[in-house]
Amino acid sequence: MPYVVDFQNVSTVGLESSPFAETLAGLRANEARYYKNKYDHVFTVTSVDEDPATLEWISGILKDERDIVISSRPLEVTSFEVEGTRMAYGFYESGLSINVMYGIEDGGKRAVGFKLSDGMEIPEELESRFKFARQKSKLAGVIRGSYFVIKGEH
Repeated sequence: MPYVVDFQNVSTVGLESSPFAETLAGLRANEARYYKNKYDHVFTVTSVDEDPATLEWISGILKDERDIVISSRPLEVTSFEVEGTRMAYGFYESGLSINVMYGIEDGGKRAVGFKLSDGMEIPEELESRFKFARQKSKLAGVIRGSYFVIKGEH
């Protein structure tokens, strides 16, 4: 069942099995606030069982572009379009959030971003490949993030 992410009253709904449920919920709320403020888009997530195609798209890009397979169990996903860009998010039990920004027009911006919940270790499959910068968030504490540019067509 779809869940509208509330960034004013942060909830761990759908993320309860994560040892970082509170900070992952804050990270998810941080994204919801961004899309509401910038695009007036309501950030809604579903379980992976309800939207396996979004997880397959994210996983396919990771595998094709960088031979990355995420070992953590995926909990929730979302996919939507804003201003000519397809966005997709995956939220994982380990506290990891992955987003794909894919410009629909040729030459549009295309990238994969990784965000780590406050307190979690860098996943082994990402540790040697990426450096993570820190940013502070009122909703998520300290977020560590990294990204790579998508080269192929997906």
